[in-house]
Amino acid sequence: MIQRIQTVYLALAFLVTGVLPFVFPLWTLSDAKAEFFMGNQFYSVLFGLSTSLSLLSILFYKKRQHQFVLGRLNIILNLILLGLFVYRSLNLSGEAVTVSEKGIGMFLPIIAIVFLVLANKAIKKDEDLVKSVDRLR
Repeated sequence: MIQRIQTVYLALAFLVTGVLPFVFPLWTLSDAKAEFFMGNQFYSVLFGLSTSLSLLSILFYKKRQHQFVLGRLNIILNLILLGLFVYRSLNLSGEAVTVSEKGIGMFLPIIAIVFLVLANKAIKKDEDLVKSVDRLR
């Protein structure tokens, strides 16, 4: 259901992990060539899984518990992706190897995590509301 706020947050997380990695580079190489996530197959798989989990969460709008679990899995997946980016940036810092500048694409998992946390908070709020209404019957 599009009128629920968690659907908007999940759609924004979908856009952050599905569309923006094609726009923003992860880092810029020393020869002024931007490197996107497609350069590494593992990053591509993780971004694809995160995008598909966000889409599945949107489609499971009637099953709030499934949405909540998929949101948590997606948060863990984005934390792993963020950890890989930080590891790579710390290993290849500066002009030592080929990376000269870190791009904004490295921070996309952080933005996705924020949207997913907000979505999970809204899902939890909906679930608590439904439980309180069921208690009154």
